Amino acid sequence: QVQLVESGGGLVQAGYSLRLSCAASGRTFSSGAMGWFRQAPGKAREFVAAISWRGTDTYYADAVKGRFTVSRDNAKNTVDLRMNSLKPEDTAVYYCAASSQYAYAGGRYDLYDFWGQGTQVTVSS
Repeated sequence: QVQLVESGGGLVQAGYSLRLSCAASGRTFSSGAMGWFRQAPGKAREFVAAISWRGTDTYYADAVKGRFTVSRDNAKNTVDLRMNSLKPEDTAVYYCAASSQYAYAGGRYDLYDFWGQGTQVTVSS
């Protein structure tokens, strides 16, 4: 089992930045893909960013490309999401996800088998 705990969410004005962190514990996660997803009120959960187990491959949703950066530190069992130039439409609960079987999972929701509880990000206009 892998436990994932997100932190770093909050309320910010449009144009500002936030950094989300996800701390993993339990079974080692260094050999698995990691990802970030988000869910806005009344909408389905959507993919945000993904990173391979070595951190060499990343993938972003078009809506965040160029503004968000995903990174990981396998020694510390953490994965971060740096969010710049935030927009009101980025408002959502952000979830960290881990795959125990795939070195890279991209935006495939079904390839992630561990999920955090989520952290709220609210961007005001």
